[in-house]
Amino acid sequence: MKIIARCHPQLEPLLPKPTPAARALPGWLKDMPSEVAAETMGGATVRTVKHCPPFIDALSLGIIIPLATDLHIKDGQLGWDWDPPVITDAPLTRAPVGLHTPEQATGMPVDLSGQMVLKFTNYWTLEAPEGWSLLFTHPLNRPDLPFQTLTGVVDCDRFRLGYVHFPAIWTAPNFNGTLPRGTPVAQVIAVPGTAPALETTTQTPDDIAESRRIQESLQDQTGVYRRDFRR
Repeated sequence: MKIIARCHPQLEPLLPKPTPAARALPGWLKDMPSEVAAETMGGATVRTVKHCPPFIDALSLGIIIPLATDLHIKDGQLGWDWDPPVITDAPLTRAPVGLHTPEQATGMPVDLSGQMVLKFTNYWTLEAPEGWSLLFTHPLNRPDLPFQTLTGVVDCDRFRLGYVHFPAIWTAPNFNGTLPRGTPVAQVIAVPGTAPALETTTQTPDDIAESRRIQESLQDQTGVYRRDFRR
């Protein structure tokens, strides 16, 4: 299965390319310790999320769309030093980010007072395999980013040459500085175009015994999930 990302040929030399999320893991993950002393447990040594495969797998899932250029923020004002070519054969904005009016989020359970509602410009069209859609969301497990990208699903097997841009709520009103080129602004995950059916039932005695075996193994040993259950 393959996702195809395309950009206008005049922009190709300027743009950072989408990349598999597994190649765009945050630096803090590499730098964080594997074990720490937990004051809440009397100083006992505990493992950090660096040891948690589901956490790492979420960070590594799908592809990352990067910010097209450095974005400067000062006192709530946005700016950039970027001069892409004027493209005459496609209606593409030259602004790497736009703004939504806060009223467009009316009714959402979020306080937008003093906050910006952005729209990150995506200069890449994304083609999904036939029968698949693409889920666009905030980069997973990335609370360090000063914004929250909103989540949407697009049928990119059909909408393969349309541009999907990324609305986001700016969550760091006191931030002053530069959001660098290449910052992850959206994570893209392929999902089936038709949702699977759901069945709910109760566990059989065999299910209960196997579930207990799994839970006890997870308590007694390290690496059980990674060794026995992870793809």
